Amino acid sequence: QVQLVESGGGLVQAGDSLRLSCAASGRTFSNYPAGWFRQAPGKEREFVAAIRGANTYYADSVKGRFTFSRDNAKNTVYLQMNSLKPEDTGVYYCASSAYIGRDYFSMGEYVYWGQGTQVTVSS
Repeated sequence: QVQLVESGGGLVQAGDSLRLSCAASGRTFSNYPAGWFRQAPGKEREFVAAIRGANTYYADSVKGRFTFSRDNAKNTVYLQMNSLKPEDTGVYYCASSAYIGRDYFSMGEYVYWGQGTQVTVSS
């Protein structure tokens, strides 16, 4: 079992940066694929980014602005978010699983989920 806890959210202005963290406990997940999803008010949860092995994947809306990384020594993954826009507002969730298939953008691929952290970007 893996427990995930996100942190780092907050209220920022458009153009600012934030770094989200997702710390895992329960067992090491240094090689587990992981993903970030977000949910804006009144909208469905959507894929943001994923990491699987040496590969990272991004939604078109965040490509070039967000960077997914991990620190295996700390059992933590990060989402560096630059040039934030009001449309980036939402609750950001970290997710992971021992294995994900090619549908890394699908919530159904992930077993473990964090409780979410709020990101609000004002214009």
